[in-house]
Amino acid sequence: MTTRGVLYVHSAPRALCPHVEWAVAGVLGTRVSLDWIRQPAAPGTWRSEFSWQGQAGTASKLASALRGWHLLRFEVTAEPSSTAEGERYSCTPDLGIFHAVTGLHGDILIPEDRLRAALARSQRGESDLAAELAKLLGKPWDDELEPFRYAGEGAPVRWLHQVV
Repeated sequence: MTTRGVLYVHSAPRALCPHVEWAVAGVLGTRVSLDWIRQPAAPGTWRSEFSWQGQAGTASKLASALRGWHLLRFEVTAEPSSTAEGERYSCTPDLGIFHAVTGLHGDILIPEDRLRAALARSQRGESDLAAELAKLLGKPWDDELEPFRYAGEGAPVRWLHQVV
């Protein structure tokens, strides 16, 4: 089964850009040449975004291929399909990687066991329930990435399709 999604590279140092392309090409199995533009939210860095199509699980493979580079900020989304929920991965140098399952309309779906664990930590006084829920929803990642998302408005998008 195929799905599609978008890779948003919010900021990457110029020297890292070709490595990002090689990593993405390795996952998609096709040559990739991204259109890079300057990222005004972090002078000296570049941004790019493109749409992809591939097998279910491609989003996780893209996130895994990119997550090892400390200076990279990115997000990968995958639309839900008839056999798989949607996904969202967000990664920042300070916070690391965040993963969420998304529903048909893009809402984050939090598994029951994660909610129960957050409630239990809160009840034991180990953490604040509101802070726990914010983490489950990816709020710290959204807060850090929002200036980079805004700076990318109007950026060109390249549509890539993998032959399956």
